[in-house]
Amino acid sequence: MRFGILVFPGSWSHQDFQHALADVMGFEAREVWHKATSVEGFDCLILPGGFAHGDYLRAGAIAPFSPVMAAVVRFAERGGLVLGSCNGFQILCEAGLLPGALLRNASLQYRCQWVHLRLESTATPFTAALAPGRILRMPISHGEGRYHADQETLKRLNGEGRVIFRYCAPDGSLSTKANPNGSAEHIAGVCNARGNVLGLMPHPERAAEGVLGSEDGRLLFEGLLARALG
Repeated sequence: MRFGILVFPGSWSHQDFQHALADVMGFEAREVWHKATSVEGFDCLILPGGFAHGDYLRAGAIAPFSPVMAAVVRFAERGGLVLGSCNGFQILCEAGLLPGALLRNASLQYRCQWVHLRLESTATPFTAALAPGRILRMPISHGEGRYHADQETLKRLNGEGRVIFRYCAPDGSLSTKANPNGSAEHIAGVCNARGNVLGLMPHPERAAEGVLGSEDGRLLFEGLLARALG
């Protein structure tokens, strides 16, 4: 599989994704500067974490106006796979590719810690090879990660199986203590109606090697490979 990793001014997790996908997992991965007007030749696009364009106005608000995003929207509309992590999730919401918004953490504090995630749905190719209820361990690093959507949107997301991850305790139970940013209904990741666009606040690229504390992030990309080969 060929991955395109978008790079905006202020991105910084692009290098972590490059390492995880290419050096650790052996995929073909190439960076795509935000001024590019084409994303042809890629099977999956990655929108990494960071502070795109300085996150001025609000997190992810300016990035949708970068030239590359028009190509990303076309790619997604054709069914191309897109994953946004942290700031990438914020950008996907701001660009209208995913519903909802990411607000300041309820604590008003930046959170950098390991969290547990409960897999809620296999509605996206990134999780199709996993079993619902599986608990994954990944790190977060954000100040504006509190997922918010109106009640109608939340009802639709739940009804369509589009809530992919929820923050949870190690045993899978939901609690205020296990929700690091106050996200609505403990939501940590959602997908679009078609299932080809996934956004999540945790960083799977930082959970790709055992020496870092977890290899659970690799499961999202190994699932894509299994799907492609199957």
